Amino acid sequence: MEDLAKSDTWRVFRIMAELVEGFEALRTIGPAVTVFGSARLQPGSLYYNKCLKVAENLARSGFTVISGGGPGIMEAANKGARNGKGTSVGLNIELPMEQSANSFQDIKVEFRYFFVRKLMFVKYAVGYVIFPGGYGTMDELFEALTLIQTRKIRGFPVILVGKQYWAGLIDWMRATILAQGNIDSGDLDLFHVVEEPEEVCEIITRRYKDRTAAFPSDKRASHRKGV
Repeated sequence: MEDLAKSDTWRVFRIMAELVEGFEALRTIGPAVTVFGSARLQPGSLYYNKCLKVAENLARSGFTVISGGGPGIMEAANKGARNGKGTSVGLNIELPMEQSANSFQDIKVEFRYFFVRKLMFVKYAVGYVIFPGGYGTMDELFEALTLIQTRKIRGFPVILVGKQYWAGLIDWMRATILAQGNIDSGDLDLFHVVEEPEEVCEIITRRYKDRTAAFPSDKRASHRKGV
């Protein structure tokens, strides 16, 4: 007899349940900024402290802050949002090594499937802020750039924090990927590279004002994308 718990059909219902839970939990959060970065950066470190400031500034400017809900940069994002009296969202997932939920989440959603969680990151975001990180951070960065490049979502600011950290990757993209014709020169304009927290908030606030100006009758809906 078939074990329904292990069948693909049953898995579809679990995926649907995660989608519904995510949509219900996040549908009223308003314009949000999603923050990514390493789970391994410790409190007191350079980028942890910069992330605290970025999230606090964003919260005071009226943005909800979304993170992956874990330690490191994720914790700094949620803590900074709370310090700024804003809404702090954590989209948590169980991982074998480094994921443990931080205690600074106002809205906490649990996921089993990475792809459902990634949908929630992008669906409610009016901007991505990318701090130094590893494979997971790179995954989120390039997925966002791909969605914007292919116009599967409306473009929003993707901001890399830490000029020295990202310099080698960007130099390689320019010298190899662009030089060999695998992207267009304009594709390198799909992201910003900054150093200071104030630059992050200025870019996102300006771009969001430009966007809402085009939809004056429904500012809350204007940030939503077709994902």
